[in-house]
Amino acid sequence: MARLFLLLNSVALLLFGTDMFLVKANRPPAPVNVSVMNLRADSATVSWEVPEGDVIIGFSILQQRQDGHMQRFIREVNTTSRACVLWDLEEETDYIVQVQSIGLYGESQASKRVHFRTLKKSDRFPSNSSNQDDPTVQGLDKSRNLQTGEMIIIVVVLLMWAAVIALFCRQYDIIKDNDNSNSKEKVKPSSERSTPEHHSGGLLRSKFHQSVPSINIIEV
Repeated sequence: MARLFLLLNSVALLLFGTDMFLVKANRPPAPVNVSVMNLRADSATVSWEVPEGDVIIGFSILQQRQDGHMQRFIREVNTTSRACVLWDLEEETDYIVQVQSIGLYGESQASKRVHFRTLKKSDRFPSNSSNQDDPTVQGLDKSRNLQTGEMIIIVVVLLMWAAVIALFCRQYDIIKDNDNSNSKEKVKPSSERSTPEHHSGGLLRSKFHQSVPSINIIEV
């Protein structure tokens, strides 16, 4: 019985070791030529290359400050992108970044560490013509253009609403003035007609004044 138990343990360890070997053998190789470009005060772009012949379905990025106070993991699958933008960075701060490829059977080993330092907010990074074909850079430019267009549309709509409100207020004042003038004209003729009616009424009252009866006494 002890021999059977020992045999089963040996077979299980052999199978487990074989699976681990196959998994490690099928893992993709680590990314190469990892670089950091488009440095800003609060962002940077990480790019890398993947050796040909391996199926890559995503990537994983480890971003951390050089002093070790903050770490961030970025993982994305079902993508063929070879670049990623790092946001919410602190200005004039040293960072370390590593990239891993994600394959069908697991993740690769981490790439070599790449060090970079963010700029000041007042510094301007010169444009690099070699990065214009980068899809990440093109996406950033498109988003900036879209935000600018949206702001222009919002400003135009606000100006149109302001013009409509001003025109409405002006028309309301004109209508109000016309109503006041019409009411004054209606009140004036009625006052003028009241005077002759008063006199005529006086005349009528004087003309149709009740006569005092007279009594005549005849003595015989």
